[in-house]
Amino acid sequence: QVQLVESGGGLVQAGGSLRLSCAASGRIFSINSMGWYRQAPGKQRERVAVISSGGSTNYADSAKGRFTISRDNAKNTVYLQMNSLKPEDTAVYYCLLVTTISGTYWGQGTQVTVSS
Repeated sequence: QVQLVESGGGLVQAGGSLRLSCAASGRIFSINSMGWYRQAPGKQRERVAVISSGGSTNYADSAKGRFTISRDNAKNTVYLQMNSLKPEDTAVYYCLLVTTISGTYWGQGTQVTVSS
C-alpha cells in the first residue's frame, strides 16, 4: 500500500508564497517521477510541474518563473515552492507519484486559496 500525504496549502494574499510538500510512504518501488497537478472549481485537473527521478523538471506555462519543484529522493518527498501567487492559482493541488512497476498514485489534495 502506498500513501501520499500532502501539506502546506492554505490561504494567502496575491503576491504571497506557499510551499507544498508531499511525502510518499509504503511499498514503493522504482519511482519514475513525482509531480503536482491542480483542479480549480468547474475545471479539469491540469499539470503544474513534474520532476523525474533524475531531477529533470517540466512546468506548465502558468507555473514557469513562479513555481519551483524539487524532491528529496531519500525521503520520497516532493516539494512545490510557489511564489508570486495569483488568484487564478486557487485550486486543490494534488500530488502524483508514478512508478515503473506498481502504477500511479494520487494524494488526497490540499487547498490553495489566493485572495486578491
